[in-house]
Amino acid sequence: MYKKKIVNDPIYGFITIPEGTIFKLIEHPWFQRLRRIEQLGVTHLVYPGAIHTRFHHTLGAMHLMHKAVETLRSKGIEITEKEEESVKLAILLHDIGHGPLSHNLEHSIVHHITHEDMSSIFMEKLNKEFDGELSLAIKIFRNKHPKKFLHQLVSSQLDVDRLDYLTRDTFFTGVSEGVVGYDRIINMLSVAGGNLVVEAKGIYSIEKFIIARRIMYWQVYLHKTVLSAMELVVNIINRAKEVAANGGELFCTPALRIFIFKSFDKKDFEKNDDLVNLFAMLDDHDIMSCIKVWISHPDPVLSTLSDWLINRKLYHTFLQKEPFSQQKIKQLAKSAKTKYKLSDKEVHYFVFSGEVENAIYKSEARQSNNKHSSGGRINILYPDGKTIDITKASDYPGAEELDMITRKYFLCYPKGL
Repeated sequence: MYKKKIVNDPIYGFITIPEGTIFKLIEHPWFQRLRRIEQLGVTHLVYPGAIHTRFHHTLGAMHLMHKAVETLRSKGIEITEKEEESVKLAILLHDIGHGPLSHNLEHSIVHHITHEDMSSIFMEKLNKEFDGELSLAIKIFRNKHPKKFLHQLVSSQLDVDRLDYLTRDTFFTGVSEGVVGYDRIINMLSVAGGNLVVEAKGIYSIEKFIIARRIMYWQVYLHKTVLSAMELVVNIINRAKEVAANGGELFCTPALRIFIFKSFDKKDFEKNDDLVNLFAMLDDHDIMSCIKVWISHPDPVLSTLSDWLINRKLYHTFLQKEPFSQQKIKQLAKSAKTKYKLSDKEVHYFVFSGEVENAIYKSEARQSNNKHSSGGRINILYPDGKTIDITKASDYPGAEELDMITRKYFLCYPKGL
């Protein structure tokens, strides 16, 4: 028998960890690894307080899931004890496949595989270890359970994952514009036609939720200096892989070495348990320890970039609505080549442009036009039983633009050019 555990969370206060499978999962080394992966990657180089971890986030999401289940049960929605345990397990497992520095290096350490794919692989391995105890949780996670609203609580446009990370990221960055009324939103949840909905009296909280998410993307997640730091760490890993591919030697931790010197895709992980175990050993400490050592590497590109990250000498970055002129990029590249003695193949590590998108909400219309959409639109439930998409139900000025995709372009180059 396990004793009931209580964790003191800085946002919600005491979080209770149920005994049994949930406690066993949290105690597992693969879950404990999330303590060593920062929720926002290198964002702390812009917002110094943003050093919370994926472990914090998943426990918080589990707590909100408990409150959501309680709310739905109070409104007559049937959720069995097994379903409650499994939907909590599903939200605990949703981030377990994240690699070092969370999203920052998602496509750099390994290729053609997302953290969702990796989470799914981890789940299958864990389910075997747990003698099938995670089977229902995996069904919920993959939207294979008949009660669709359970999956929507885990993954949709209004899930407890988003409610926690907005609340938590706002708290730790200090960006008050991102504050959402998670308690009121959860209390307004219901189910209609088997899908998760929000009662009409909660519509203003949902409007605020969507707008707050938009603000957080531009002010935190896609802040121009955050982009600079993210691009820098990606360039460092890419250069390290290039050095390794050309026969160069460089310091790596045992867990990181194989991923720097070889390339792997989804199929490799599905058929190789040893590779999964190695990936499960990777965390932020591997990356940052290596980058610190690479400051002294004989390759001037790798050593310069590593020095810039460790000592926060980030790229000068501009963010605007229109693409940057090729003439301007070429002019900066020419200056960088001269100043840093770079070849034509190396200059892209120092001067480059790209684009980012902010798609905060996908309405029913936009989802129907996108065959790859995961669904989960936010429906408002009225007393007469009708449900209407938030973009049509809202009287907020410009509500029809809540599902608008905003695209911006960035240009990065060394300061002092």
